[in-house]
Amino acid sequence: MYRFALPLAAALALSAASAQATQQGNQALRNWKQMDNCAKQAQTAFPNFDAESNTKRDAKLKGCLELYQLPPREPFAQPGVH
Repeated sequence: MYRFALPLAAALALSAASAQATQQGNQALRNWKQMDNCAKQAQTAFPNFDAESNTKRDAKLKGCLELYQLPPREPFAQPGVH
């Protein structure tokens, strides 16, 4: 009887750990999807690539990410800036 207790306890602990990892993975996927939605909304709102639209698009993206408590994106490298 006791020889099954240790493997059973180990299996239960492993099961709980894998469930936690799955929950974290699912949350990461939801976050990435929302980040993509924010980028899509910003691009749709300001589709041009002039300096004014770029600034407004970046501000809209930043505001959306802050609204959903998501990490900010790295700024893109500006052409001609070294």
